Amino acid sequence: MAMVSKLRIGCGHAVKVGAGICVLLLGVSALPAQVLMPAAGPGGMVRLFGADAAILESQEARKDLPCTVVPARTSLGFDLRFHAGYDVSIPLRELAGAENHLTMIFRVVPENRPDEPVYFSQHVSVPAIEEDAHGDAFLQGMVDVGEGKYHVDWMMRDREERVCSSNWDTEASLPPKDKQMGLDIAPNVVEQADSEPFKQEPPVEREQHESPLNVKVVVNFAPQNWQSATLQPLDTNALLSILRNIAREPRIGKFSIVAFNMQEQRVIYRQQAASQIDFPALGQALGTLSLGTVDLKRLSQKHGDTEFLAGFITREIKDDREQPDALIFAGPKVMLDEALPQDALKQLGDVKFPVFYMNYNLNPQANPWRDAIGNTVRYMKGAEYTITRPRDLFFAWTEIIGRIVKSKFGGTVSRNASSQ
Repeated sequence: MAMVSKLRIGCGHAVKVGAGICVLLLGVSALPAQVLMPAAGPGGMVRLFGADAAILESQEARKDLPCTVVPARTSLGFDLRFHAGYDVSIPLRELAGAENHLTMIFRVVPENRPDEPVYFSQHVSVPAIEEDAHGDAFLQGMVDVGEGKYHVDWMMRDREERVCSSNWDTEASLPPKDKQMGLDIAPNVVEQADSEPFKQEPPVEREQHESPLNVKVVVNFAPQNWQSATLQPLDTNALLSILRNIAREPRIGKFSIVAFNMQEQRVIYRQQAASQIDFPALGQALGTLSLGTVDLKRLSQKHGDTEFLAGFITREIKDDREQPDALIFAGPKVMLDEALPQDALKQLGDVKFPVFYMNYNLNPQANPWRDAIGNTVRYMKGAEYTITRPRDLFFAWTEIIGRIVKSKFGGTVSRNASSQ
C-alpha cells in the first residue's frame, strides 16, 4: 500500500526566493508515494525507531519543527472510495540553508480494530533554500478508507531531528439514503490512494450467456472548463470512474471504446469489441493531447466544431460492423455556437438499440441548458443522466444497465425518459 503525497512551494508576491529555487522546489511535486511500512516484528508489529514510536504513542502535538497540520475532510470520490488525508504547511525560513531531508511517519487506526493500525512512511529531499526566503512549503497526503471511524497519528522530522506532530479523528460514512451504494472498499479498511489512474482492471468473472451484452462507449475526454489548457486530474479520474463502473459489469461481454476530444476535433483512442477495456493503452493515447495549442486550420473553419461532431456521431452510429446492444456517451457538456443540422440528425435513422448520455457536470446550476450531445441523444429518444456527485454515477449506472438488460432480454425498453 502507498499513500499519495505532494510537496509544493507557495510563490506569492511576498516570497523572496529566487525563481530558480522556486522552480526547483516545484519539481519535487511528483514524489514517490508514501509507502506502507510492512510488519516485520513478532506478532505482525511494525518496526519503528524508538523515538518515532514514542512520539506516536504519546499523541502529543509538537512544534520543534514549526508546521501547521490541517486534516482534510474525508469525502467519497467518483471511484466509490472514501479519501482521507491532510494538508501541512512549513515556513520556508525553517527549511532555509543546505539541503534538508524530511521523514514522515503516519498511522491510521480503525476504531473497531484498535489492534490493526496501518503505518506509512515518506522521505522527502528538500533542496537548498536561501536564508532570507519567505512564504511556505506545502505537503499533502491522502489514503483511502472504508466506512468507519479512524484515529490518525502523524509526525514529521527533519535532518536535525526537529519534530512536528499531530493527531486527529476522522469518519467515513454514507448518508442513510445512499446506504445501498456498493463501495469499492470494505468498511474499516485502510488502503493506498492509487497514484496510477490508468492501471489495468483485474479480470472480471463474466456471467455466462449465449449472447453476452455488447456495449459501445463514446467518451469526450475534455476538461469541465472549455477554455482550460489542461485536462485536470479531477476530470480525468471522474471520466475513468465512469469507464471502470462499466468495465466491472459482469453482464457485459464485449466493449467497444471510442475516446475523442472536442477541442482538438479528433479521435484519440479506439478499441473494438474487446473482452476488457485496455486502460494503460487509453492512458498512453490521452498523453498525446495538446489542449494549449491551436490548429490554424481549425480556426479557419467557421463551423468546424459542429461539422466535426455531426460527422463523428453519424459515423459511430451508422458505420458499426456489429450493432451494439447499447450506445453510451459520456463526458462534459459540449456547447456549440449552433445546433447540429437536422439533415445530420436524420441520417441517424431509426436507432434500434438504447442510447444513453452520462453527462459529467460538476456545476449543473451554472449551465442548465442541454448541450449538443444531449440534444442528439434526445433526438434518438435516449436517456440523459447528469453526473455531479459519486452517488449520481452509482444510481445512473444501476438504471442504465437495467434498461440495457430489459431491452435485450425482456422486451422493448422505453427510451424517452431523461434524468437530469
